[in-house]
Amino acid sequence: MTGGTEGGSRLIAGRYRLGDQLGRGGMGTVWQATDELLGRQVAVKELHFGGDEPGLPAADAQLRRERALREARTVAQLVHPHVIVVHDIVEEPGAGLSYIIMERIDGDSLADRIAADGPFDVREAARIGLALVGALRLAHERGVLHRDLKPDNVLLEAGTGRVVLTDFGIARLDGGTTITDAGSFVGSPEYTAPERMEGRAAGPASDLWSLGVLLCTAVSGESPFHRDSLSGVLCAVMHDPIVPPAAAGPLLPVVRRLLERDPERRLGAAEAERLLLAFLATGMAPDSAAPCPATHPHIPLVAKPSRFRVGGVRAGGVRGALVASMLVAVMAGAGAATATLFLRDGDGDGDSKGGGRTDFAPTRTVTSTVSTRPGGGVHPPTGTADAARTPPPGYRRVTDPAGFTLAVPEGYDRSADDNGVSYLSPDKGIRIGVRQQSPVAGGPLGEMRRAHAKGPATHPGYRAGKVTRTTHNGLAAALWEFVRDGFEPGDEDRHTYDLCWEEGGLMYDVWVSAPVSRQDDGKRHFDTALDSFARG
Repeated sequence: MTGGTEGGSRLIAGRYRLGDQLGRGGMGTVWQATDELLGRQVAVKELHFGGDEPGLPAADAQLRRERALREARTVAQLVHPHVIVVHDIVEEPGAGLSYIIMERIDGDSLADRIAADGPFDVREAARIGLALVGALRLAHERGVLHRDLKPDNVLLEAGTGRVVLTDFGIARLDGGTTITDAGSFVGSPEYTAPERMEGRAAGPASDLWSLGVLLCTAVSGESPFHRDSLSGVLCAVMHDPIVPPAAAGPLLPVVRRLLERDPERRLGAAEAERLLLAFLATGMAPDSAAPCPATHPHIPLVAKPSRFRVGGVRAGGVRGALVASMLVAVMAGAGAATATLFLRDGDGDGDSKGGGRTDFAPTRTVTSTVSTRPGGGVHPPTGTADAARTPPPGYRRVTDPAGFTLAVPEGYDRSADDNGVSYLSPDKGIRIGVRQQSPVAGGPLGEMRRAHAKGPATHPGYRAGKVTRTTHNGLAAALWEFVRDGFEPGDEDRHTYDLCWEEGGLMYDVWVSAPVSRQDDGKRHFDTALDSFARG
């Protein structure tokens, strides 16, 4: 927390000497300060009650002031290691000013850390989430809603890794019924729950939705509801298919239940806390029916670096949690494996004229000539671990005539055309694809970005597209994710994962396309295919 604007060395309440400005928002300005009575560094938030909003009636400004101070006093009673400590509340009625005196955290916000270093690995994101859900549980028990949980309002203390929830500036006692005050939006749209978008009463579940979005941002670097306009954000939160990032890996079951649009069905704080704790203890997010550990294991303040990195920095990801993700899906009651890895020129097998990628339309199926016995006829690639040579239960390893091996679900049939090879589920709903080609200008990242740019032209209803720089087995790679309309009118929307990398003088694509409702199956097949893929 650093600043530049001088506070003029003002003295507040005869003891708090203002220094540099640390930040400024709609509800106030935060200053670095010294408590001269106790000789300690503090942060002072100077509250704004309409002075920066021309035409705001004095009565409305006074109402804001009274509510903010009432809530500040309530937050001061929230004694929790992951809630900012409020030391004092100071009012200067004659000057019309009010101040909240808080502990000063030597560190960065979660948003600043992501911007500087990139996304976090899944374990560190879970650690942060566990700290926040504990803070929210206490606040909710006291009848306080945060209503603006986002990375900017989460501080990470330098040296200790302590997670601190701050800025209850727009918090309201439980029971608030609107999302606007004096005609302005209260909160951050990308992190705001659907019920608040509709103007319905906010409750504890609304903060849990925001936690789910925050976890997605922590592991991917971007909210799944990020759009270029406010109207686009509102549409994404209210109506678009919810597509958590693949980087969430074994936390996907938790994130999906937090991002349930119906607040009555949304994961509660106690259950979220239990699942995150269990994941940190075991590396897996267990089924909700599993018993909670009898004792809390020691949770390290800083997680170990992930093997899977995005943009050269920490990140959870596709390979980093392959086995854990598959086991989590099974434990969470996921259905039978039915997903697909996608080919190049789209996430499927369509016409590739003009270099655009097109999804698989229904296509001819060719009976696979590879062995249907698990592992039969397969020569494990050199340099792979024994665990990777043995397909997981329900999968078989195939040696494809195109010159690669990988594990695919039992019962999937092979299809081939000019775009590459695919393996289709019996109902043709999930498709796993592989394409090989010569390297192209810009490498994997350039190729995926070009495909993303052509997405609206090559994929009907293309949306939520995102390309992320990453690595695969230590090689530069790019991950492309998107949602598109179904193949036929009335078909369910589809979600695609597509990973591209260069190896041995060739560029490879491994992709999966699956109906949105079967995305967990698709992710499991995608992870398994990547983990088992080998050339030759």
